[in-house]
Amino acid sequence: MRINFHQGLSPVKSPLVVFDLDGTLIDTAPDLITSLNHTIAALDLAPVGYEDLTHLVGQGAKAMIERACRLRGHPLSDDALPPLLERFIAFYTDTMPGDSKPYPGLLSSMAALKTAGFRLAVCTNKMESLAVALLDRLELTGHFDAVTGGDSFPVRKPDAQHLIGTVSRAGGDLSRTVMVGDSINDILVARNAGVPSIAVPFGYSDVGVETLNPNRIIAHYDELTPALVESLLVAA
Repeated sequence: MRINFHQGLSPVKSPLVVFDLDGTLIDTAPDLITSLNHTIAALDLAPVGYEDLTHLVGQGAKAMIERACRLRGHPLSDDALPPLLERFIAFYTDTMPGDSKPYPGLLSSMAALKTAGFRLAVCTNKMESLAVALLDRLELTGHFDAVTGGDSFPVRKPDAQHLIGTVSRAGGDLSRTVMVGDSINDILVARNAGVPSIAVPFGYSDVGVETLNPNRIIAHYDELTPALVESLLVAA
């Protein structure tokens, strides 16, 4: 790994780029929808569609199931959720990666960042076990110095401690970190932790990402370069 030295005194940690997962790294929409519809079919509820996805994702599987049920006029009692969550996890785990795939340009961008000595990590509200399993099956796990999920810590995005904990696990430095995401939780967690944010517009946000006021918007991963990350860190 390339190590930079500041005025010849002490090593400066490599920059760390932290990614959200669903809608940022991986287009998981087809499989989330399929797994969610399999789950709520146990309640004889009408299936949800892609047009509903932006209102459902962002807080993990439990929230997604609860939101889908409310959307179909079937609020869940506390004791009704656990078996539905088990049904979702079992189906999603058995069928992943399904049609889920990295967004265009991601692999080349990550390779360029790693070649430049950067660290990479994932900070998602998806359950950690599901995030790791998905990345494993897509053969992406080796790119990352840490993968944390919504159950990795007592808090989750947009709480700053979720991102701070991820940075710690990745061996990074918060002052040398940039967050990449597609939704308000990602931009807010970056803001709450005091790090620059990059938004991607091709994910699952229910509002235009420009309204979230990220530090930068990239339309394609070709734009996520070491130079861009360094420029955001200098400006921070």
